[in-house]
Amino acid sequence: MRICVAGAYGAFGIKHLDALANIDEVEVTSVMGPKKDKIEAFAKERGIGHAADNLEDCLARDDVDAVILATPTQLHAEQAIACMKAGKPVLVEIPMADSLEDSEEICRVQKETGVLAMAGQVRRFNPSHQWIHNKIKAGELNIQQMDVQTYFFRRSNKNAKGEPRSWTDHLLWHHACHTVDLFQYQTGETASEAFGLQGPKHPELGIAMDMSIGMKVPSGAICTLSLSFNNDGPFGTFFRYICDNGTYIARYDDLVDGNENPVDLSGVAESNNGIELIDREFVAAIKEGREPNGSVHQTLEAMKTLDRIEKSMS
Repeated sequence: MRICVAGAYGAFGIKHLDALANIDEVEVTSVMGPKKDKIEAFAKERGIGHAADNLEDCLARDDVDAVILATPTQLHAEQAIACMKAGKPVLVEIPMADSLEDSEEICRVQKETGVLAMAGQVRRFNPSHQWIHNKIKAGELNIQQMDVQTYFFRRSNKNAKGEPRSWTDHLLWHHACHTVDLFQYQTGETASEAFGLQGPKHPELGIAMDMSIGMKVPSGAICTLSLSFNNDGPFGTFFRYICDNGTYIARYDDLVDGNENPVDLSGVAESNNGIELIDREFVAAIKEGREPNGSVHQTLEAMKTLDRIEKSMS
């Protein structure tokens, strides 16, 4: 399978390129980035045959079978739709869009074209969360509460590599999107109650720098989510699963119990890298002609919940 990675030299574009290198019978044949000189040099360094500063050139190529979009959030909907209309299956990095309206349009176009479209909800694939999911499906665990902290120190507009961004990140539509989808995926339910509180907005970026979100599903499980761009300390997202049969803390691909004893995740998946696992699911779903776990339709419920939360804060 021949894949184009758009947004290739960004923080997550590189993560996808590294992940794809571990998957048999997959070749990255094209990369896209906004700066022509930079993307051409990047492609040469990586030994990739084609580079372009626009997605249209990549989509027109016969040696591109599918596309991974690791581009700025504000471009996701437009670019995902362009991929589907060009007949190219697409994996859109989280979030698939920064509004419910655009997310619904992506789903409409997917139904219209029949071309596979997947949202980058990587938490579904991290081995730590897969282990929890398997226990829930086996009837060995029930979630009482998910207590989640998403913390960064981003008082200036920089990406995960510490480089200046050309776009503005968002606590709700990007970072909360991970947890909202995961909570509903793990419980198998859609939030019946959801609300948010936000702190003061950044004077230049125009986004809330601190946020608190609460959710509840009909079975009674709740989720408490704290997010901040003001946290000066270890950054990332930390998930505490408080269950009827134990407490577990997930830190990306690692899992410990409530007393910090490591949980053996061997055998959960063929890799311990969540990005590689989501890319493997994307490739496998295309080859098998099936809906992927994390399709745009499956994750639309998270976007609906985010829309409700946003409205509760306005």
